[in-house]
Formats: sequence, C-alpha cells, structure tokens
Amino acid sequence: MTAKLFLLILLFGKLSLLAVGGVNSTVPEIAQQVVSVHHWTTAAQFSQLFALAQSAPGPNMLIAALIGAHVAGVIGGLAATLAMILPAGILIMAVSKLWDRFREQRWRLVLQAAILPITAGLVLAAGVVLVRAADRSLMFAIITLAATGLTFRTRLHPVWLLAGGVVLGLVFA
Repeated sequence: MTAKLFLLILLFGKLSLLAVGGVNSTVPEIAQQVVSVHHWTTAAQFSQLFALAQSAPGPNMLIAALIGAHVAGVIGGLAATLAMILPAGILIMAVSKLWDRFREQRWRLVLQAAILPITAGLVLAAGVVLVRAADRSLMFAIITLAATGLTFRTRLHPVWLLAGGVVLGLVFA
C-alpha cells in the first residue's frame, strides 16, 4: 500500500467518526488536510471537487471519493469512500439498538436538540472555507453573493445555480 493511500484511509476513517450531520460538517478539516497539510490539491481545486461532488446525484460523501481518486486513482477513490462509510456505519449499527431503548429519556431528547445547532455551525464553517477558496476575485465574490441571494429568495433548483455559475465563471475567468 502506498503512503498516499494509507494517509487517505487514515484521514477519511478518522473524519467518518466526526461527521456529525454528514460529511459537509467535516469539510473544513478535509480542506485543511488535503490543501494545507498534504498539498494534494490547491484551494481552488478543492472547491471545484466539492462543487462537483455536490452537483452529482447521490450522497454528499462523494467528496471523499473524488479526493481519493484525485490523489491515488480509482483505488484511492474506493479506499477513501470505504474509509468514510465503514467506521461510522459500524458505529451507528452498534449504537442504534441502545439509542432506541432510551427514546423517552430526557437526556436523549436534550442531546438530540443540542446536535442540531452544532451541526448547523459545522456546515456553516464548511461554507466559509469553500467561499474563501472560490472567491479569488471581486467577480467570483459577486457570483457567490448572487447565488446565496437566489437560494434564499427563490425555489430555484441548485443545479441551475451551479450551471449559471459555470457559465459566468467561463465568461469572466
């Protein structure tokens, strides 16, 4: 096994257990490791891989597969995907029976209520990391603000926003 493949498995295996609310909550740490620590991608490449993963149908953990494939080919993509799925999946299966047993307990209700704002904060932090990587010029910052405004003000499907961003990026790049 190559060193890069081993590091991919270690990185995504660890993050799998920390992905409260889904993989998007770990995007800041993924970006830190992939861009700053290991230098596998640039910040711009990372944001492009993330956008591609989010625009594709399927689970939001596709970012792991794309980074794995970028770093170590098809085997890297498969290894990163399995490392992202298996640890958390095994833990969830082990805990779910116990969790169900305490469904009426006050501590469980409090814990569930506390997880929501924590998850929202982690996902918001992921958004900040991506915006910093994507907005390399005033024009890209304007595109980000426009997409954010359209998301909140309309029911426009995000794929249309992505397509519009691609067109504007090609025009103004």
